[in-house]
Amino acid sequence: MTYKSKFGFGCMRLPTTDDKDPTSVNQELFNEMVDLYMEKGYNYFDTSYAYHGGMSEAAIKKAVVDRYPRESFEICDKIPTWALTSEEDNEKFVNEMLERLGTDYFDVLFIHNINVPWFKLAEDNNSFEFIKQMKDTGIARKIGFSFHEKASLLEKVLEKYSNIIDIVQLQLNYLDWEDPSIESHKCYDLCVKHGVDVYVMEPLKGGLIVNTNDEIKEEFRKFNPDKSIASYAMRFCASLDNVKMVLTGMNKMEDLLDNLDTYENFEVLSDEESEFLERMAKKLFESVAVNCSECGYCTDACPEMIPIPEYFRLYNRSKNVNDNIYRLYFDKLNDEEVPASECTYCGTCLDFCTQKIDIPEELEKVCEHFENGFSPYAGSP
Repeated sequence: MTYKSKFGFGCMRLPTTDDKDPTSVNQELFNEMVDLYMEKGYNYFDTSYAYHGGMSEAAIKKAVVDRYPRESFEICDKIPTWALTSEEDNEKFVNEMLERLGTDYFDVLFIHNINVPWFKLAEDNNSFEFIKQMKDTGIARKIGFSFHEKASLLEKVLEKYSNIIDIVQLQLNYLDWEDPSIESHKCYDLCVKHGVDVYVMEPLKGGLIVNTNDEIKEEFRKFNPDKSIASYAMRFCASLDNVKMVLTGMNKMEDLLDNLDTYENFEVLSDEESEFLERMAKKLFESVAVNCSECGYCTDACPEMIPIPEYFRLYNRSKNVNDNIYRLYFDKLNDEEVPASECTYCGTCLDFCTQKIDIPEELEKVCEHFENGFSPYAGSP
């Protein structure tokens, strides 16, 4: 496998025509991005039943399946584990996924988001046995699961199922590599130990790595002004031997162009660069108020429909930039969407959080920060 072949198109954050409506995929722009991506020799698309309210699969059908020969591309899709209520639901969801995509097989089929409660759901509903059946019958070429939990659970899952699965999709980036709440390094090592391939998601941690403060951006510029922050994150992941695919969510053409440049001119991360990223990870970790990847699963689960990642994004940025504008943004978000203070502490969101954040507690801090710590009309205290 070449390093170039590791570049996968993640379809969880596609371009949209309305920032407030994830189902409003900008099909024209996505088609253009797909055409350039395919023209350059890349062909792997990762989606899920849940992405963009179900419209990610439909968008892939229009951009890829309807426009290119089936053998020229690969598609990974994922069964929504949290929605399983019976063993029959596995087949029900798979049939719907195939119909949305307009294809009769998956190149990769995953059980989506294995964590402590949803591992139990997958086992109760025989999902691992089901995906093995899908592989045995040719409906899936390869099988596995995406994983958002600590290494102790991964070891338990792999000890039981590594003999039937091909791939584990891990959240992996240089910020999470040694983070004790994510344990990317330990999880990667377990996959190597059990002989399963690693596919990487969240190499930029939902943009948190690139949307950092000016001090860290300046450190990168001084280290090498010719390379983007995103390029280091991609190379960190792709330089690992057991990583076979690195997914990148791209909603702008410039993101795609930057990633194409990284992989077209790929260089394995040097020791000096690795040490630099280790230092930047420590600085970045210290600068982040809430370790949110903005995946949006919590918002979909919230009974009150609070736009949780948007509040966390404002909180993170306001803690890094001494600018009252973020109080105005907070007030605007409160007025236009469900206020952060509407959280009822029901805890529904907690199972859905891929970063293991105590969301109700952090929302309370967000409210306190903006309502008591900032005046929208005066200078910062």
